[in-house]
Amino acid sequence: MIRIGILGDIGAGKSYVANNFGYPVFNADHEVSKLYKNNRKIYNKLRKKLPKNISRFPIDKKEITEAILSDKNNLRKIINIVHQEITKKLKLFLRKNKNKKIVILDIPLILENKINNKRDVLVFVDAKKKDIDIRLKKRINFNIKLYDKFKKIQLPILYKKKRSHFIIKNNFKKKSVEKDIKNILKKIL
Repeated sequence: MIRIGILGDIGAGKSYVANNFGYPVFNADHEVSKLYKNNRKIYNKLRKKLPKNISRFPIDKKEITEAILSDKNNLRKIINIVHQEITKKLKLFLRKNKNKKIVILDIPLILENKINNKRDVLVFVDAKKKDIDIRLKKRINFNIKLYDKFKKIQLPILYKKKRSHFIIKNNFKKKSVEKDIKNILKKIL
């Protein structure tokens, strides 16, 4: 099984690119959302660590946002709790798809949390800063302060780019993204 890890800046279109590969995708952001909605154990752990912020189940993302913005240490607390469960979900996904030729890992902090392994094919999604800014501002819950907190825990973009085996220029046009993906798949298969 070839594992393709998708890297890139916040808002660069990593999930869009991941979904265009045509192989099973592990989307960590979707898995985290499901945990907040369905996992009472995660709720209890977060409630214990952040009693001033987390008040009800299912967990409201607004409470998570407020927790992160109210104390710089809260983001790390949340990541530590959620990361363990996401790692379990990832292992389950990999077991379930063990007979697939390729799987796509759409995990925002894949390098930061050392989730990747040496054999992973890393693909960097590169987009123009102005295009990213336009897309981020269109997001319903976009919060610049929250964005800044997440940027601080991420490795530098240039480092991620250098670590990558391939770069996809995302101009947010399906044809060019599909062409780049086709070329990558041709080289790795």
